[in-house]
Amino acid sequence: MSDSATSGQNVADTDGSHPGVGDGTRAVRAGLPEPVKHEPTLPGPVFAAHFHLPGEPIGPYTYGRDENPTWTHLERAIGELEAPGQDDVETLVFASGMAAISSVLFSQLRTGDAVVLPDDGYQALPLVRAQLEAYGIEVRTAPTAEDAQLDVLDGARLLWIETPSNPGLDVCDVRRLAEAAHARGALVAVDNTLATPLGQRPLDLGADFSVASGTKQLTGHGDVLLGYVAGRDAGAMAAVRRWRKIVGAIPGPMEAWLAHRSIATLQLRADRQNATALKVAEALRARPEISGLRYPGLPDDPSHKIASQQMRRFGCVVSFTLPTRERADRFLDALRLVEGATSFGGVRSTAERRGRWGGDAVPEGFIRLSVGAEDPEDLVSDLLRALEESAG
Repeated sequence: MSDSATSGQNVADTDGSHPGVGDGTRAVRAGLPEPVKHEPTLPGPVFAAHFHLPGEPIGPYTYGRDENPTWTHLERAIGELEAPGQDDVETLVFASGMAAISSVLFSQLRTGDAVVLPDDGYQALPLVRAQLEAYGIEVRTAPTAEDAQLDVLDGARLLWIETPSNPGLDVCDVRRLAEAAHARGALVAVDNTLATPLGQRPLDLGADFSVASGTKQLTGHGDVLLGYVAGRDAGAMAAVRRWRKIVGAIPGPMEAWLAHRSIATLQLRADRQNATALKVAEALRARPEISGLRYPGLPDDPSHKIASQQMRRFGCVVSFTLPTRERADRFLDALRLVEGATSFGGVRSTAERRGRWGGDAVPEGFIRLSVGAEDPEDLVSDLLRALEESAG
């Protein structure tokens, strides 16, 4: 990982696909149509349940559940970030991150198949597991850290990776796991939500699918629910597309337009949030009441070595544990610049005691902090002050 990445500066691609084009340039131009005189740079949302369709039903736009021009621009934009210069990659957008996750799992798995999931991943995965098992699919789980999923991979049809994991921030070696899975005949999907395409590119690391919730840092303003799947295997993506059509898990055109608009500032937001997250982690590391501090950007973090090899940015989430539930609640109540909320990746910092949901195997005092775009000094000062005030 380059020094520019760790310092939060722009990182230009080195794969030769777009020489001299950096993340900021790509983000502000991604998915835009060819310019037309007197037309807007980014066309407005297309609100249409149906389209004019005389004669044979051929062409790109026939019915609103299948395709929409606003989706098309957004899908191209995300594809350009996930796989710059790779025209064989297809991207599909969904109504939410869970819609995208479900589309891969339920389009690729059949009764009698086995799937490997992380046991420390997103909170909704246990719900997914119960549904998969109800359909006669064997579900195996293992932790993200130390590539433990390798131990339960034999005979699986699909390996699901979440790296960094949410909320524990463990990281696994995507390339190693993908190579091992492919050697055993398994497909590989990577949940790229926390990293974003500016943090890592799972398809370049060997994954078959890159899946994410665009609700989080990709759009970054806390006003859109969105998900997407990117992949280069035409047959596999056709199955994902068919699943989207069957269940109707489609985004509204306004949501798609807002997401595309927001992507233009992704590099600016990500660099600011990532750099501030590192400063926050460094400040919290010195506090005696804090244990289990995790941020992959810290040189002494257990995930740092592998993260620095496959990630271009380390993310905006910092996690840590306070001694008790009561101390954690007092700390959260004392914060002035950090909102109590359950999402992450937004321009306004948020935090929560994850144990309140009951779905994560974390201590009662475990805090997931999402670092926003506030001035770093202000945010660090607020956190340290809240720690002092919550001590009594």
